[in-house]
Amino acid sequence: MTITYSPAHLDYGLDTFFGRITKSIECEVGLEAVVDDPYCFALRVPAPVPDDLHQATIVVVKVDGRTLQGSVRHIERLDDESLKLEVEPD
Repeated sequence: MTITYSPAHLDYGLDTFFGRITKSIECEVGLEAVVDDPYCFALRVPAPVPDDLHQATIVVVKVDGRTLQGSVRHIERLDDESLKLEVEPD
């Protein structure tokens, strides 16, 4: 499957001992459907990804004129070093 990437603004939340920290990046993202769960979506971020993105618990992404947000349910590092985040919308 070929993924089409678009420029995006990504805010992501990290839960730490001191509470939630929110970080922001400008990056390319690809949106995908989640197999067997039409309610969720997957967000693919190509390498290089921020060092702590794999610890994200929530995301808000602004891409192609829309804003998508939700809780991260699963994160997977792919063979091409990109990161795939499965998100359940709020």
